[in-house]
Amino acid sequence: MKVMLTENVKGLGKVGDVLNVARGYARNFLFPTNIALEAREGSVRNQRHTSMLMEHKRKKDLKNAQVMADKIASMSCTIAKKAGENEKLFGSVTAMDIEKQLLTEGIEVDRGWIQLDEPIKKLGIYSVPIRITADVTTKIKVWVVEE
Repeated sequence: MKVMLTENVKGLGKVGDVLNVARGYARNFLFPTNIALEAREGSVRNQRHTSMLMEHKRKKDLKNAQVMADKIASMSCTIAKKAGENEKLFGSVTAMDIEKQLLTEGIEVDRGWIQLDEPIKKLGIYSVPIRITADVTTKIKVWVVEE
C-alpha cells in the first residue's frame, strides 16, 4: 500500500516521502497515529506544497536567527553586583539577570536560550553561550563588576 509520511520516522523516511508499506502496518499503526496518509494524487500534491512552504519558513527563521546571533555577538553586557572578599559576589548572576540586561539593550531573548552551566559567583569577564535555535549558537561577553 502506498503511503505518504507526515512526520520523520527513523528507519522509514522523512516527511513527504511516498513509500510502499504493508497494508496492516499502514492501517494499524501509521494511520491511527497520524504518521502517514494514504498516498493519493491530491494528498501528495498538497503535502509537497505544505512542505515547500514549511521549508521557506524555516529558511526565513534561520536567517532571522543568524541576524540576531550576529547582533548579540557584537555586543557585551555589564552586570553590577555587590561583592565581598576575593571578588566573590553576594548572590550570583543567573540567566535571568543576563536576559533582563539584554532586554534593556533592546534584544529580546528567551531565558532558556542562555546556556549557563552554573550561576556566576565571582567578578570578571565571562563568555556565555546563547543558543537561539538548534542550528544557531552565539556567545556574549558578560562583564560582572562590583556595584
